[in-house]
Amino acid sequence: MKKYRGIEDFPIILTAKDISEILHVSKPTAYEIMNRPDFPVMKFGRSKRVLKTEFFKWISTNSS
Repeated sequence: MKKYRGIEDFPIILTAKDISEILHVSKPTAYEIMNRPDFPVMKFGRSKRVLKTEFFKWISTNSS
């Protein structure tokens, strides 16, 4: 597992694995989050990705 220090250290396009590491949740939970209608996911066939900037924007608007 790669250790990240700040937002700039993450890849530009995040996978479910990246999201699970960022949020400290399981990979299936990351996929559940990615399936939410308000989540800014990009689909490439069966593969799902999210832009880093959109993910952190989504986090800031959906955290309480």
